[in-house]
Amino acid sequence: MQLFYNPNISENDSVFSFDKDESRHIVKVLRKKVGDQLHITNGKGWLFEAELISADAKHCSVNITSKNLQPKRNFHLHLAVAPTKMNDRYEWFLEKATEIGIEEITPIICDNSERKVVKLERFERIIQSAMKQSLQCYLPKLNAPMSFQDFVNQEFSGQKFIAHCEETDKKSLKSELITNEDCILLIGPEGDFSVKEIEMALAANYIPVTLGDTRLRTETAAITACHSVAFVNG
Repeated sequence: MQLFYNPNISENDSVFSFDKDESRHIVKVLRKKVGDQLHITNGKGWLFEAELISADAKHCSVNITSKNLQPKRNFHLHLAVAPTKMNDRYEWFLEKATEIGIEEITPIICDNSERKVVKLERFERIIQSAMKQSLQCYLPKLNAPMSFQDFVNQEFSGQKFIAHCEETDKKSLKSELITNEDCILLIGPEGDFSVKEIEMALAANYIPVTLGDTRLRTETAAITACHSVAFVNG
């Protein structure tokens, strides 16, 4: 199954028209013809089956034949991950985390962050592509970058964790995770969180955790955490 994404399609629609760029892709690139079936999601959980009724490269239309609201996961996973020095590493994290399953992502700017500017539009496109490739109907929420202090000072429900490399008393993330409970996890930059940031997180009731016996890159740590949450809730 090939999944199309368009945030403008609604469960109330019976007929839907794609914009010029999407229409050209459907007709010229994918060579879809009148009568062909399409699967579309709006990223809000709805899966639409549709029949192509107009195969115009400038104005492609479909008739909605069925619609189903896909169930959400029983928990909400929010990863706050510092941007990596090399953009492609963060993009790899976004792609793989979306494929594994995640609800929300926030880039956090830390004391040791080497990159403090991110390309949200490009990141959003990568997440959309990964959602379609993995045939999911919920688009993860990508937040604007936020300072570490502002992030930890917010009120969150569920479990709160910080993964860091300091030689202090830490517990295994897998042993601490509670099934079907919302989870927030902080992952630091290449230079790790500063001591001040760790103290700040602990004061905000974040639990210090380890992701294993080896030292991981930022993006590897984020994917390991994402998989651990999915595995425990599997």
